[in-house]
Amino acid sequence: MPRNRSSGMSQVLVLNASYEPLNITTWRRAMVMMIKGKAESIEEDSTHKVHHDILLPTVIRLRKFVQVPFRELPITRRNILQRDNHYCQYCGHKNEDLSIDHVIPRSRGGAHSWDNVITACVPCNVTKGNRTPDEANMPLKRKPHRPISNLSFEVTRQVNSGVHTEWGKYLFL
Repeated sequence: MPRNRSSGMSQVLVLNASYEPLNITTWRRAMVMMIKGKAESIEEDSTHKVHHDILLPTVIRLRKFVQVPFRELPITRRNILQRDNHYCQYCGHKNEDLSIDHVIPRSRGGAHSWDNVITACVPCNVTKGNRTPDEANMPLKRKPHRPISNLSFEVTRQVNSGVHTEWGKYLFL
């Protein structure tokens, strides 16, 4: 049995029968699903074995399609920071101390929506003030958009951190 696993290495990406990411589970739960015939291993960790010659799965796929209800991701500071990867969308500065900015200011009719809210460093936010990016001559690095799901955030984080690079091919952005 695997011992002293880091939390990242014991995680398994669960795909629907259509290869769409559904959730992240533990390797133990993944093994149970595979033993019961509900899932099959798609990717395995060649450096870790569960028992003798059984490799630890890192990605499994359900054998039957599961219908998942759509849940809209709420607009929160944390979700906006995660979507923008903690980068100022004006100057590109990466920082943990970022503010939230409305591309079209709310005082000028801008909505508090995914396509109008971005992260900005304090100097850029102050410089932009109550103007649009065009008026302030501050083009956006990336156009704001609605994220696909909370799961896509976590999968992207795992891929970018290098813990589960093999998950990248299953992430549809």
